[in-house]
Amino acid sequence: MSGFSSNRRGAGKGPDLWTFVTLGGFALVLVFLVYPLADVFRYSFTDKETGALSLANWAEFLGKKYYLKAFLHSMVVALATTGLSLVLGIPLAFFTTRYRIRGSALLNTLAVLALLSPPFIGAYSWVTMLGRNGFLRLALASLGLKLPPIYGPLGIILADSLQYYPFVSLMTAGALTTIDRSIEEASENLGASSFRTFFRVTIPLVLPSVTGGALITFMMSLSNFGTPMIIGGNYLVLPTLAYNLFTSEVAERPGMASTVSLILMLCASLIIALQQWASSRRKYASMLVNRPVRKRLRGWSSALAHALCYLIVALSTLPLAVVVFFSFKNTKGPVFVPGFGLESYRQIFFDVPKTVTNSFLFSLAAVVLIASVGTLLGFVVARRRTRAVKVLDPLLMIPYIVPGTVLGIGYIVAFNRRPFFLVGTATIVVMTYFIRRLPYSVRSASSILKQIDPALEEAGINLGSPPGRTFRTVTLPLMKAGIVSGAIMSWVTSMNELSASLLLYVGRTMTMPIKVYLSVLDGFFGTASAMSTILLLVTGLALYLVNRWSGSGAEAAVGAA
Repeated sequence: MSGFSSNRRGAGKGPDLWTFVTLGGFALVLVFLVYPLADVFRYSFTDKETGALSLANWAEFLGKKYYLKAFLHSMVVALATTGLSLVLGIPLAFFTTRYRIRGSALLNTLAVLALLSPPFIGAYSWVTMLGRNGFLRLALASLGLKLPPIYGPLGIILADSLQYYPFVSLMTAGALTTIDRSIEEASENLGASSFRTFFRVTIPLVLPSVTGGALITFMMSLSNFGTPMIIGGNYLVLPTLAYNLFTSEVAERPGMASTVSLILMLCASLIIALQQWASSRRKYASMLVNRPVRKRLRGWSSALAHALCYLIVALSTLPLAVVVFFSFKNTKGPVFVPGFGLESYRQIFFDVPKTVTNSFLFSLAAVVLIASVGTLLGFVVARRRTRAVKVLDPLLMIPYIVPGTVLGIGYIVAFNRRPFFLVGTATIVVMTYFIRRLPYSVRSASSILKQIDPALEEAGINLGSPPGRTFRTVTLPLMKAGIVSGAIMSWVTSMNELSASLLLYVGRTMTMPIKVYLSVLDGFFGTASAMSTILLLVTGLALYLVNRWSGSGAEAAVGAA
């Protein structure tokens, strides 16, 4: 049943609790998404000087090589990152699900930790290792090996791929465990080699999951701001272009920044449409009566499979290990000196304690809102499939396709005039965290509700309990695991937020990701390492708690991210 029988009986009694929740959901979308993004849309078609309706911004974007080059750069980085993530993620998923790889649970946990860590941490680590004076570059140079520059497209693609490939590996692994083994066995019985069966049978069966992971990887890379800002050098991409344009457009009408922002959103929307079209062309379901079993490899085959899996995960976690190592190195100003100590941590807690406090307070405030509002909206989406809810559901997913830079620009423009003067306050930062991570909680709540029989709730209502009380006493306790998982993942991703908050912060609202970013730019790698280590510790703790509450930390993480 898609709704409650009491809905029909109570149809003549006026709106119930869930009607008001649905209306509240539309109000949130209008105020926090439509209102600020409408300004982005409007200013992209507005003349900066006269304020009149004009296509001048679009003509300027399409007519200048400077802008078109940034667009081309973004496509190159996103496509190359997606391709490399497929190369890394699919083999890891295949070997860990089809063969007995020792420590596969640990490999998945480390991969998710790398995935959930702030993107700029990986970029900063690669600069530390392979920058102009990186310790790894200098060590290899002493052996006569000269590496290409890490700054530019190579560095961006390397950092992004080693962070985002778990989207592909975890989603593909989930699909590989549900394939009917008899289909692959039939292919091999007809004479096809294992290699041919993999590409002609197995991959097509898991194509929706593969393309789903590739889609998320593409969108994350396309909208990533921190990595290209730190390691991109002069290689401009659309998120950094939008940021540079906005900070340089001192006029009240950020026309070119809005145009670039709109192009980012159009690219993301187009890729989503293409992925859905590709997935809908064929039927991928199977009977699931003969699930795959893990085989034991022996000899060189086992050694090569283990080496490949461990190498992939080791490369993705290497930047995290470097950050932790350098956080304990002694520093003298911006320079590392011999020896180890807690000097960098003392600088954080004595020089900038407000930054640490802000990160925790802002993210906790946002998570309280996310968990409460997301749970109610998740219930509506899962249980009340009215026409209004069918419209509301995709609207709540808009933050998935809106890059943080775009949302930050929209918030500055929309909430810096009557009736909302919020720029420079903690409120606008919390609002950004809230709306960007709300879909995580909505999806987590609606997913757990699909495992709960509506008959339990209907029984309470039929016994005379109002819908609100039934939800509080029956449904909510059953949803606890999903709510906690969504809240934890929302918290850790809010703690690591950079792209939107970098545009919105002032001195008193600075957070740890912003401080890390600024410290890297200023050359204070010790402070950046210490703060990054704290963020990694928070991320690891969150992953552990999700594992405890849901029993499937990897899948929950991918669903949240």
